[in-house]
Amino acid sequence: MTQIELTSKAKATRQHILDTGYTLVLHKGFAGIGLQEILRAADVPKGSFYHYFASKEAFGVALLQDYVERCMVKLNDLLEQPGTGRDLLMRYLHAWSGDPDRDSEPGWKQDCLVVKLAAEVADMSEDMRLVLTRATDSLVARIAGLIAEGRSDGSIPQGADAQALAQCLYQMWLGAALLSKLTRTDEPMRRAVLATEHLLACTTGSNPERMTP
Repeated sequence: MTQIELTSKAKATRQHILDTGYTLVLHKGFAGIGLQEILRAADVPKGSFYHYFASKEAFGVALLQDYVERCMVKLNDLLEQPGTGRDLLMRYLHAWSGDPDRDSEPGWKQDCLVVKLAAEVADMSEDMRLVLTRATDSLVARIAGLIAEGRSDGSIPQGADAQALAQCLYQMWLGAALLSKLTRTDEPMRRAVLATEHLLACTTGSNPERMTP
């Protein structure tokens, strides 16, 4: 077997462990699963695991990095479609929130590790916290870019600072996703969508930080 084939197999094994871990973490949280459970589910020996990850925390960092990369690919594909800045922003929101009236379309939030792990890992692992922080900062920047694009093409009126508005919107969406989990209803997301439409319609001088969705 050639070195290229070995490398390819190693990459596949590593990705298999990450994919298996993702499913476990999404359902049980990071602290809720042990190394042995990951090994059994992935059907890999302990030594093989440590060949790719120095520790469970290192696995968690790699898991989050892999998740963020895949999310960015999905987002890029979504935003490459034609539309105004407002169209693209609402398209992203609806893809993330899903259709509250159709159980078959739960949206990206259903499988979101940021929603699942943000509070859990913030005090558990600085390295994992930093991965999530960089990811959320990147998403807020993308949202701000769409707001600026919408103001440039006329689909979003001029108003408060785009970065501040983007931060407000993302915080609202994330909070709504958490409340949806707590209440087991999509009503918080419905309200978040309506509040987003309201905030995007605000005219010059409005301050998103003073508004209560």
